[in-house]
Amino acid sequence: METVRAAERELMGRLPDGVLMQRAAAGLAAACTGMLGRTYGSRVVLLVGSGDNGGDALFAGARLARRGAGVSAVLLSPERVHEGGLAALRAAGGRVLVAPGAAVEGVAVPVEPVIAGADLVVDGIVGTGGKGGLRPAAVELVEAVRSPVVSVDLPSGVDADTGEVPGVAVRADATVTFGAYKPGLLLDPAREYAGALRLVDIGLGPYLEGRPAAEALQHADVSGLLPRPGAESDKYRRGVVGVVAGSARYPGAAVLAVSGALRGGAGAVRYVGPAADAVIAKHPETLVSAGPPSKAGRVQAWAVGSGLGEDRERLDDVLSAEVPVLIDADGLRLADESALRGRTAPTVLTPHAGEAAALLGWERGAVEARRLAAVRELADRTGATVLLKGSTTVVAGPGGVRVNPTGSGWLATAGTGDVLSGLIGSLLAGGLDALDAASAGAYVHGLAGRFAPRPAGASDVAEALTAAWRDLLRDGAPTPA
Repeated sequence: METVRAAERELMGRLPDGVLMQRAAAGLAAACTGMLGRTYGSRVVLLVGSGDNGGDALFAGARLARRGAGVSAVLLSPERVHEGGLAALRAAGGRVLVAPGAAVEGVAVPVEPVIAGADLVVDGIVGTGGKGGLRPAAVELVEAVRSPVVSVDLPSGVDADTGEVPGVAVRADATVTFGAYKPGLLLDPAREYAGALRLVDIGLGPYLEGRPAAEALQHADVSGLLPRPGAESDKYRRGVVGVVAGSARYPGAAVLAVSGALRGGAGAVRYVGPAADAVIAKHPETLVSAGPPSKAGRVQAWAVGSGLGEDRERLDDVLSAEVPVLIDADGLRLADESALRGRTAPTVLTPHAGEAAALLGWERGAVEARRLAAVRELADRTGATVLLKGSTTVVAGPGGVRVNPTGSGWLATAGTGDVLSGLIGSLLAGGLDALDAASAGAYVHGLAGRFAPRPAGASDVAEALTAAWRDLLRDGAPTPA
């Protein structure tokens, strides 16, 4: 967020006073018009706090009022309201009300019925600098809302930097944000409060210097990362990924990890473990070995851990290899933190919230509430690139932080994580660095979840990886969710 704030300050210093806010207000008003369908005669209520978000809401409300909407602004802090925005709303014929308990006098009209009768409510209560949940006076107003809500920049009460929701917050149907996506809009639990996202370009691009707090790769970004075979490629030049997964109790984990690996772009997949018969029965193209991983033959990367059970010996053998290694599931429980930090080749960890909590010594609820902090902390402790699975998949490592935009609740089913581990391992073998392999793998995996039948099992998701690749490699726009 500080990168965005610095960019805003620099741009404002180069523009006439108020121009940046007018750009934001124009985009906000357009989004409101789209949600209303018909502006003339509609009833719009602005919930206005003391910051620039309140000013954006007031200027947008003035635009809507000039188009024939009946606009009422409810001021929570009238003594600190944006004066220019307030004057613009009044000049356009908007009505100004004061929230109960406000410090100065206003129109003596009960505001709750006005809010309840609105066709659209604009949340301009708290800006990006707000910390903590909504104050009681704001909660009272929000509870009166019965109509769709558009939040200005981000829902009031969520943390713009971390995605945490420390108290009561606005649940928006849509959020109109300006200049750049704020991390809190992309991370759960706050993401679920934001609704549909709309980014309004206000000219910040040239001023957003330095590494952003978090990135979200888009379709074209991932398409550009995926390895493509050349005219001189053979299976070894395309990369060989080794899979160490499964046990007598969990042979399916080996089959699913190999399924993901075979559809990850590598030229060949080697499997080492006790589930070779099950793997060959499903995927006869797999190269299998009964010996230790170090004796299996040439590989460019390993994926280890899915359904491994208590087989620490195979895990230690893989960790001693001087090639990239992905560690999942049982491998995360068995791996020693000092061994992870001692590796010189790239390492990718793929925990879910419960596994991350065990590694960090946190409660699972703390990981789920503070996903960005958790993934950064785990990456710092282990020196690895960490992909934290869940409702929002977040990847953190030495190269930065990325949030996956293609995730879906339909992927929350047994075995899909095994497919993901093989997929990312294959991308590592294909030459992608750890951050790119993990984030591209999460994107392709999420896209496969959209293509798979619903409800889908893990095998369905693995099969749908082919369609996801096809969609990414072709020209044209991505397939919508």
